[in-house]
Amino acid sequence: MTIEIKVPDLPESVADATIATWHKQVGDPVERDEVIVDIETDKVVLEVSALESGVLEAINCPEGETVTAQQIIGVVRTDVVVGEETKAVDPTHAQQAAVSSDDSDDQSATDAVGPSIRRLLAEHSLDASQVKGSGKHGRITKADIEAHLKKAPEQPKEAPKASAQFDQALAHPGRSEKRVPMTRLRRRVAERLLEAKNTTAMLTTFNEVNMKPIMELRKKYRDVFEERHGIRLGFMSFYVKAVVEALKRFPDVNASIDGEDIVYHNYFDVSIAVSTPRGLVTPVLRDCDLLGLADIEKKIKELAIKGRDGKLTVDEMMGGNFTITNGGVFGSLMSTPIINPPQSAILGMHKIQDRPMAVDGKVEILPMMYLALSYDHRQVDGRESVSFLVTIKELLEDPARLLLDV
Repeated sequence: MTIEIKVPDLPESVADATIATWHKQVGDPVERDEVIVDIETDKVVLEVSALESGVLEAINCPEGETVTAQQIIGVVRTDVVVGEETKAVDPTHAQQAAVSSDDSDDQSATDAVGPSIRRLLAEHSLDASQVKGSGKHGRITKADIEAHLKKAPEQPKEAPKASAQFDQALAHPGRSEKRVPMTRLRRRVAERLLEAKNTTAMLTTFNEVNMKPIMELRKKYRDVFEERHGIRLGFMSFYVKAVVEALKRFPDVNASIDGEDIVYHNYFDVSIAVSTPRGLVTPVLRDCDLLGLADIEKKIKELAIKGRDGKLTVDEMMGGNFTITNGGVFGSLMSTPIINPPQSAILGMHKIQDRPMAVDGKVEILPMMYLALSYDHRQVDGRESVSFLVTIKELLEDPARLLLDV
């Protein structure tokens, strides 16, 4: 009995996906609910697990191939014993099963030549009819191709056409280039960034904040906080609480443009920019106004780990009324963040650096951080944007105001 491996239903607005990684090869045993293949979409990586235990009999779509929802990408054979006495599936026969039924006119050829053998034939510019198969039912094996090549030496390949890059490579043998395709997530991020630049009237306003009060507060309660809540007290929870309070005072920043309408949100979902090996993602913290500092820190850590491991779900990526990005963790001193459409604004946090500041007529060395607020001028006026950023500055410089709501 065989069970087809199908692409799951894709998220809304996602037309196709890409085979990212096959965790099993043809002939490998698989257990029920074991992840067989990862499928990458524009937003998340979907894990496809085995419905039953058995042996992977065929892989229809190799890594890098584009697939659609419910497409058959492989076959698991269940009528074999999995364990110490595993009955291995003939890899050549398994690869044969991956050939589409649409190739019925060439069935006799595909019976004798599997995908891996076809690749070898193509690499050496050979035709299947030139090689005598010694396998079952006349199938061609790798050994047959090697034996044929020994009898008939490979013809020299045609020299590639000369080009400027080729000539440069000859002139500088130590210089090289590597070309790799962009991931679907990277392509989607690029599209979104261009969309934001081309469809919004984006401006950026700057300010700076004295981080000494928060740093002293963290130092004083760091150990007690971690012992009580099981999570370290970071800066991001203060940033989120300050942003939520500012959004309450300036509802235009918590709104978005939909066609010719302005949509005001009476909830506070904040997107947190997270850098992952696959690219930048912005998972969403829901109902931040109802969360305490410890809850925010736990959720941020959870989302960051999921982002790193590619485990974020579609629901965790959708929505968000405002975005916070913290380039300071990478050493950025100042930047102009790009809006995450359809949101109206994004707040950039940066590196905390000691700088000489004038305080009451005296020069003091204080840990300062630049703030950058990029906003859509179609929706947010200059007065609201500057006042919004000043509010965040005041709340961070006097964190007691977050508790007193003043």
